[in-house]
Amino acid sequence: MIGLGYTLPALLAVVVVVLLELFVLRTGLFRRLAYWISMVIVLGFQIPVDGWLTKLSAPIVIYNEDHTSGIRFPWNIPVEDFLFGFALVTAVLLLWERAKPAAKDQQ
Repeated sequence: MIGLGYTLPALLAVVVVVLLELFVLRTGLFRRLAYWISMVIVLGFQIPVDGWLTKLSAPIVIYNEDHTSGIRFPWNIPVEDFLFGFALVTAVLLLWERAKPAAKDQQ
């Protein structure tokens, strides 16, 4: 069963951000190589930091397993952390892209 406390909101965050781009903002961000490279860079930092915070041998952050999917990869990182990370970084970049033309008009 999907954990309602963390998994469902993580999945919804991804769906909302993707739909926001595809049907509202339409910045073309998903078609840019620079976006995907930046997501790889984000993962490059997220994996060691999140892995250290959530390692099961000595966790700093403890999740209620009833609220997650139970899928942890790599280094015991709950997969939901990657979903929220994708949604957060993508939402910020989308709003940044959308604001660019307005910022040019004000100069």
